[in-house]
Amino acid sequence: MDRHARLSALLDLLGERGKVTVDEIAEELHASAATVRRDLDHLAEQQLLTRTRGGAVAQNISYDLPLRYKAARNAREKGRIARAAAAMVSPGAVVGVNGGTTTTEIARSLVSRADIGDAGERTSLTIVTNALNIANELVVRPQVKIVVTGGVARPQSFELTGPLGTHLLEEITLDIVFLGVDAVDPSRGAFAHNEAEASINRLMTERANRVVVVADSSKLDRSAFAHICPVESIDMLLTDSNAPAELIQRFGAAGVPVKAV
Repeated sequence: MDRHARLSALLDLLGERGKVTVDEIAEELHASAATVRRDLDHLAEQQLLTRTRGGAVAQNISYDLPLRYKAARNAREKGRIARAAAAMVSPGAVVGVNGGTTTTEIARSLVSRADIGDAGERTSLTIVTNALNIANELVVRPQVKIVVTGGVARPQSFELTGPLGTHLLEEITLDIVFLGVDAVDPSRGAFAHNEAEASINRLMTERANRVVVVADSSKLDRSAFAHICPVESIDMLLTDSNAPAELIQRFGAAGVPVKAV
């Protein structure tokens, strides 16, 4: 296991248990105690946990982890979701994507499509995003027009938030928005951990003709601090095949078709 995956797994365990010891982490992640101590010290420096004698305890921030630590979570499932989402887009469409690991994979899948990737200098897709990492990665693609909202960057998610971004979104229309969320509930809708992200994500849903929530099954039937939109605003939920059948039925009963890939 490389360091990136190990740090992500360590934070997952800490989030589940609230506290961990060096010995138990070393055993479960098949790493030496010295390596685990260095990892804990590194994460403590970034204020992602609090070190204790012999281990660590979680901080609230551990539930809103930086994007670089989220990337290893459910990577295979997110890849399937991304490919399915990209297949839903027609050339020439205006596509909205917010920040997140799943939406980043969607953006990559979109520009790797042959009917878009081979367009040469002709613009064959417009992507509107508030995520700096997505814009940075795609700006070199001449066939993709990148529109970036304004705002103040959040270092954890690379998302731009605040009124500078809302001014632009109020002036445009999206054919479809792929909305990455921290939680989605069949009765209450979609949620984010951060209220500023939730606000600009809500506006993206309001400006879109079609709203597709993209969330791996670990985020289903959950809620988070800030509400993005009610379930009535969601046109489709795209998730992975691990989603329980009973839960898929509950979303369907709420009027949200579910595609599990």
